[in-house]
Amino acid sequence: MKGYQAEWSNRPCVVFEKCRFKVLCFQECIADLQMFLSSVKINYNLHLTLNLFSSAQQWECTRLRCGEKRLNQSKCHCSDDCLSAGDCCTNYKHVCHGETLACQCLCQLTCPHGLNDLSTHNSHLPTSHFILLSFMLTGACGTSAPYMQAAFPSKTFPNHYTIVTGLYPESNGLVDNSMYDPVLDASFSLSNSEKENPAWYLGQPIWHTVKYQGLKSGTFFWPGSEVKINGSYPDIYRPYNGKVPFEERVFTVLKWLQLPDDERPDFYTLYLEEPDKSGHSYGPVSGGLIAGLQGVDRIVRQLMNGLKQIGLHRCVNILIVADHGMEEMSCNRKEVLQELVGDTSSYFVTEGPFGRIRARNKDTASELMHKDNLLLCYQKIRPYLKAHLPKRLHFANSRRIEDVNVLVEPKWLFERNPGSLTFCSGGNHGYDNDAESMQAMFVGYGPKFLHQTEIEPFGNVELYNLMCDVLEISPTDNNGTHGSMNHVLRKPHHIPTHPAEQSGPAECPLESLNPEDPLGCSCIDLVGIILPTNSRLNLTAEEESAAEKKHLLFGRPRMLQPDQKYCILHQEGFISAYSSSALMPLWSSFTMDRPSNLDPLPPVLADCLRADVRLPASQSQRCDDYSRTGNLIQAFLYPPSTSNNQFDALLLSNVVPMYSEFKKIWDYFHNTLLQKYASIYNGINVVMGPVFDYNYDGQYDTPAQIQQFVPGTNISIPTHYFVVLTSCRDSNQPVSACVGELQTVSFLLPHRADNSESCKSTEAESQWVEDLMWFHQSRVRDVEWITGLDFYQGSTRPIPELLRMKTRPTAAIHRSQ
Repeated sequence: MKGYQAEWSNRPCVVFEKCRFKVLCFQECIADLQMFLSSVKINYNLHLTLNLFSSAQQWECTRLRCGEKRLNQSKCHCSDDCLSAGDCCTNYKHVCHGETLACQCLCQLTCPHGLNDLSTHNSHLPTSHFILLSFMLTGACGTSAPYMQAAFPSKTFPNHYTIVTGLYPESNGLVDNSMYDPVLDASFSLSNSEKENPAWYLGQPIWHTVKYQGLKSGTFFWPGSEVKINGSYPDIYRPYNGKVPFEERVFTVLKWLQLPDDERPDFYTLYLEEPDKSGHSYGPVSGGLIAGLQGVDRIVRQLMNGLKQIGLHRCVNILIVADHGMEEMSCNRKEVLQELVGDTSSYFVTEGPFGRIRARNKDTASELMHKDNLLLCYQKIRPYLKAHLPKRLHFANSRRIEDVNVLVEPKWLFERNPGSLTFCSGGNHGYDNDAESMQAMFVGYGPKFLHQTEIEPFGNVELYNLMCDVLEISPTDNNGTHGSMNHVLRKPHHIPTHPAEQSGPAECPLESLNPEDPLGCSCIDLVGIILPTNSRLNLTAEEESAAEKKHLLFGRPRMLQPDQKYCILHQEGFISAYSSSALMPLWSSFTMDRPSNLDPLPPVLADCLRADVRLPASQSQRCDDYSRTGNLIQAFLYPPSTSNNQFDALLLSNVVPMYSEFKKIWDYFHNTLLQKYASIYNGINVVMGPVFDYNYDGQYDTPAQIQQFVPGTNISIPTHYFVVLTSCRDSNQPVSACVGELQTVSFLLPHRADNSESCKSTEAESQWVEDLMWFHQSRVRDVEWITGLDFYQGSTRPIPELLRMKTRPTAAIHRSQ
């Protein structure tokens, strides 16, 4: 359509052509069009279009709006008195007075007098891997990360509440967007009134932490903020209404920032549904999502311009974060429970990218796990009893988590019956939080954040402590590790220290080279050489020191469990902590240098085991303890073949109970994978030991909580075995001489009577063991919680650096070939 030409104030404007080809001037075009229509007196009956062009509906100034007459119905103003009234549109000073935009001076950080301590938190911006102008400038001038790992499940309510409590969903109460509580006998969903019931919300959200320490909070939407949690609300909050324009949300928060000192909040949240909404509708790779992203980028720009207009753009501290990522899905990619197991009428089923199954009859829940069709390799789902889920997910310790949980391969969906899941096109989230598509964004900007800095990925469970540090208040107990985010702050508020050891080691002296009791053991290969062999266990102080220097590179693991009775046993090839109450080693530590070849370790001498002369017989296992135990056998914690002298490790003090099927995993790890990793990483320090977590809460069990023992004995059966591998991040440096940063790979391997978790378990171990181990990868911090140990206290590296390494998310630790 060819444009009309009109003239007013001696200024021509080609209305339609201008709007068509100069999109960035669209707001100007609307104003010009209004004046054009008025000047030519066209009877324009499209009321919807005229409403679009109304100044009252605009959230930004144009040159023609500058100095306009104040209109009471306007959303924001461009009149001469708007500054004094505090209701200018966010770009008023730029358009009407020629000042620079906020994005042109973001990287200059100074603060007006009297506002140095104002801290602001702006979130939530759902995920995107697209970087747009405002995001790019804010991140480039502040602190950003390649991504932030979401909590599992990667759903909206669980992750929003994790961000503000520092608690994993299993601990914060919100295990999904929809869930059932058997004690409350109620179902929670985003569409029913139960979401307003405080009983669902556990922990202490940060707006309460703020209030309890004398500060104020203002929340413009956030899951939980309109619920009377712990008997109160934020100081200022808005009940959720998705119809409120994003611009109005920004404008309102800017007005809160201008309240009198005794009313103004110190902490704010701002929630936007986009681009999550567009991602669901159109998918993660779509024009619709890009449009949603551009809209959010415009809102961020309005926020920054508004802050600049009121003089706060250089002193507020802003976090722009996402709750999760987005993955494409298709109605052609679904696994159907009914097609796998038959009749599903006995089950309540939660469908989608992560499945949960609750049996109407609790006794039938475990039966579902034995359906052969659920365990086939071609399936895109993996069912788990919640006690058996990988510990890295932190998704078991809640009555709201069903007995059977179904992990779904990204891009696929899980449904109960054919066609029962109707929302199956576009985008979705909720998958394993290690999946790349579930990664979220993080940007921090303000005077307390480092300038032009990119940090490594981290988990969103750390944000609560970070926000408390920015506000200079004390966080309540949470799942984050306080101090692990110090590297993002200019002047960290919290200075972490190592936790104090709760149980120190006792002495296990060698008093005789002859055992007081052979404990049912024998070894033909030791006939005639038992005394000189045992004398190798009688190390001098200098020899013990040399062993510690080699095998305890970062100090002895400290015991944080109270009332533990154990001693440290030194051998030339390894060092271990032996528990006289558990009758097994708590950990063994050794260092492997880079091998000259990758040949598997030589076999261990058969039928050769003996009592450790450093231990009283009453504090040791016996060789005949396993004579009637069926599938439980004796296994070595430290691999004897690694040592130059196997006899140093062929001791009952190096024995742990293992299921014979699990020993296949353990032996392959010992004999093949340790060699491989020592070669890849240029030497590794290895610490490994048993784990007891019968109540599957991710914390170490007390003796009263341990439920299974080797038959006829008081030898506890571990639920898992842990492994912590440490190497130099610079693989050109051997771990024994590393002067730079360290890197770790950790595992929490489930100790089970069969290997049915892997559909390839009947094949050679080389075809499946390493895959299974990496699926059960964990953070070092997870290992510490579940064992009651604290690692690296002997390292001279700064504690925040060690905490950052311990909390490095599993999504950021990649398997090397």
